[in-house]
Amino acid sequence: MLNFKNTALRSVALSALIASAPALAQDQQAADLIVMNAGTVFTGGAAQSGVTAFAVRDGTFAHIGSDADIEAYRGDDTQVIDAAGRTVIPGLNDSHSHQIRGGRFYNLETRWDGIPTLAAALDLIRTEAARVPDGEWVRVIGGWSPYQFEENRMPTVEELNEAAPDTPVFVLFLYSQGFLNQAGVEALGYTPETATADGSRIEFLDGGGAILHAEPNPSILYKTIGALPQLSEEDMVNSTKQYYRELNRLGLTSSVDAGGGGHVFPENYTGSKNIATNDGLPLRMNYYLFAQQGGKEAEDFAEWIANNEVGVNEDVHLEHGYELDGAGEFLVHSVGDWENFMAPAPDLAEREANGQDPRGDLHEVTTMLVEAGWPLRQHATYGDSIALIMDVFEQVAEEQGKFAPRWAIDHAETVRETELERIKALGGGIAIQDRMAFAGEYFVDRYGADAAKAAPPVRQMLDMGIPVGAGTDGTRVSSYNPWPSLYWLVTGKTVGGLQLWDDANKLTREEALSLFTSGSAWFSQEEDVKGKIAEGMYADFAILSGDYFTIPEEDILSLESVLTVTGGNVVYAADSFADHAPEALPAVSPDWSPVVSYQDALAAR
Repeated sequence: MLNFKNTALRSVALSALIASAPALAQDQQAADLIVMNAGTVFTGGAAQSGVTAFAVRDGTFAHIGSDADIEAYRGDDTQVIDAAGRTVIPGLNDSHSHQIRGGRFYNLETRWDGIPTLAAALDLIRTEAARVPDGEWVRVIGGWSPYQFEENRMPTVEELNEAAPDTPVFVLFLYSQGFLNQAGVEALGYTPETATADGSRIEFLDGGGAILHAEPNPSILYKTIGALPQLSEEDMVNSTKQYYRELNRLGLTSSVDAGGGGHVFPENYTGSKNIATNDGLPLRMNYYLFAQQGGKEAEDFAEWIANNEVGVNEDVHLEHGYELDGAGEFLVHSVGDWENFMAPAPDLAEREANGQDPRGDLHEVTTMLVEAGWPLRQHATYGDSIALIMDVFEQVAEEQGKFAPRWAIDHAETVRETELERIKALGGGIAIQDRMAFAGEYFVDRYGADAAKAAPPVRQMLDMGIPVGAGTDGTRVSSYNPWPSLYWLVTGKTVGGLQLWDDANKLTREEALSLFTSGSAWFSQEEDVKGKIAEGMYADFAILSGDYFTIPEEDILSLESVLTVTGGNVVYAADSFADHAPEALPAVSPDWSPVVSYQDALAAR
């Protein structure tokens, strides 16, 4: 029977209804999966009131409506999921992350994300130091803030020496500082004669160990991470599988990967590509290519353009599952302004005065990319940097009579209204991340509380109609966990509780979630197929552990998914939904990986 509750059907002529009847009959064939008895369903679109259920067929949403509406789609082989009154959202989509690199290293890293005390964080160092074999390290590579700890401070190198007297330890704080215990300094062979790039230095401490400073150039931090032992290719594939299951646990079904330093294409992409081309990924991954070495960017991009095509999906199961999307987040290093609020902002004009050519470098690479029709994105923290970048982008657009088919500025913490107007006029978007949630205290120390009230000015971006996507910049700067980012967008607070934003810059919970779903889809040119629970859209969604829309703000930090679906396939399930869980992953390898301890702790909650 036709469903005449649909207002669009009621408004058409009888002849049109008769003509459409065969199509509707086809539409109401049995679904592959139906979800019923949901509490709140955030569709992300206009059709939200009264939605408690939906049907999925061939990887897309076939119909949404009430439980009674969806009963027509139940067949003998339909998988039925009772949402038990829980909140359902579109799958989260991180518009700027480093997930491919994150998977490459995940099994090697001890995470301090969300740990409430420094004492507990140091206990993790102590535990893992007792587990790792000779020649291996304990490493904490970002995702934490000293202000998340009750102690409100950094670890000392003396504490790292005490926790791991014989095992090398490296702890990275953002791209600002790194801490090496004495065993770590000895393993790396660092001495006062060790060369560092301008803007980086090594501070050797009495009693052993060292602090690495990016001031603001983080090259010594990149160098140190790159010098640590790597996983075998087999273990890298395992690591990537474990990491992507962890992202699914948090409700992520898509991510836009922004390349990253120390992450060379194509050799360092083998873990994700192996999974995509053999088993299929459990989340959609659109990735950008990041030039690794200053002065050779044009050479790299010329080779990549000649040998790769953007928009080609390599995943064996998912549409838009694993695709090269374009160039960035660093197009050229000479315009890179990093994000170290513990040091003064770099002065690009000073670089020009000292013989560098950031404008010329960026012009050369941007011209190549626009001629090739590649999307592009450029990292920029400060307003002055964005002004220079826009000078070049506008020049190339005028010369070419066109610009990139999709382009964005990443981060934009201190972007100014003038540059926002220029970004809008050229058709660009802005990908924002919760770096301020982890570094906001240092931003306030340097620039003052008034400067932090709208850093970045998200409300102004939205009011101007600029496309905005939300993300994390995980794993080394912020945590890969999207919920602290959503918390930051809603409250304007750091993970340590410091109020940064004024009320005018805060988002509603619905607005914040839209930026993490349909907003992020714009950046991979998928806004028409991804980010909403709507007919014809990809069936990517998550059932949450709590009601995001009504729980206290502080509880947003601890939300996760209890069931995650990508392309109509369950990729994660827990608690009362465990019967729907996908096949268990292989055991974590190597078996001394800190992920073993982490997964045991999750299971014991």
